[in-house]
Amino acid sequence: MIKNNYFFFNKIKNIVVLGEWNQNIKEINDDLKLKTHLITSPSFKIKNKIVKTKVFSKLNKSFVNYIKDNFDINETLFVSFGPRWIFKKDIINKLLKNNLVNFHCTRLPLDAGGAGISWRIMRNDRLGNCLVHLVDTGVDTGPILKNYEFIFSKNCKIPKDFEEENNLVLLNFYKEFLKDIIKKKKFNIQQQIRYLRRYNPRLNTKINGWINWFNSSNEIYNFINAFDDPFSGASTFLGKNKVRLKGVHLHGGEIKGHSFSSGIITRRNEKWIIVATTDHNSLIIEKVFNSQNKNILKNLKRVTGFIHPQIN
Repeated sequence: MIKNNYFFFNKIKNIVVLGEWNQNIKEINDDLKLKTHLITSPSFKIKNKIVKTKVFSKLNKSFVNYIKDNFDINETLFVSFGPRWIFKKDIINKLLKNNLVNFHCTRLPLDAGGAGISWRIMRNDRLGNCLVHLVDTGVDTGPILKNYEFIFSKNCKIPKDFEEENNLVLLNFYKEFLKDIIKKKKFNIQQQIRYLRRYNPRLNTKINGWINWFNSSNEIYNFINAFDDPFSGASTFLGKNKVRLKGVHLHGGEIKGHSFSSGIITRRNEKWIIVATTDHNSLIIEKVFNSQNKNILKNLKRVTGFIHPQIN
């Protein structure tokens, strides 16, 4: 409940996960003797469901009736993990009585929206942040209850690395938050500073992952990393054929050329190629995938141009 600008529970029994499922969440809830339920949408493919699950395309009358028939709202915390719905005011205030929180893994209001890890890799942002905020009718705009800031380890380079490390921190943060709830801790409601807000749109690797060879070596390096595993890779053209690049390294051991040579393969090895950029650095690239998802690096000639679609 909310009272005098504080959020707290007098008693909690149920956790209702809204959105994406994570088995670790149930294990934490079980450890804290809280019952777990899942409400999700058809866009999420849930495998090995071991919790009571309900699927709704929309938060309609059927959803409202399901909540009323199955939960004591005063003893239930609704936890949002990447849901596909926008919650309306009546749902938040009247039905769920403001017992709806969202867990977000960026620094709000600086990084609202989606694709948080890829955007941070492009910016070379090494700070991680886990926070929980009340849900309102906006997207990631609700007041913050608790947050934890940390530094990603030096081993984090591509989205897969960041996601694995971030998930470990998030699960611990989630558990600590529930422990506080059980202890009846009162969380001071902190409004976000709206004029600092920046919204990052979701990214589609096939549409947004095209390399611009006119960018600096550091920008290209970060860009390729941002679309590496678990994504399909940053795209460019090799002649008339589309290819995707992964496994990139920033390399300063070559002789500087003219910026016009950016995108040219200046040297190759059986396991990697060196590509020129607009500045004094080059890129070492270990994987070049064709449309059949086959690494064709061994087939590349010594001097070949990668071409950005805008100048093809």
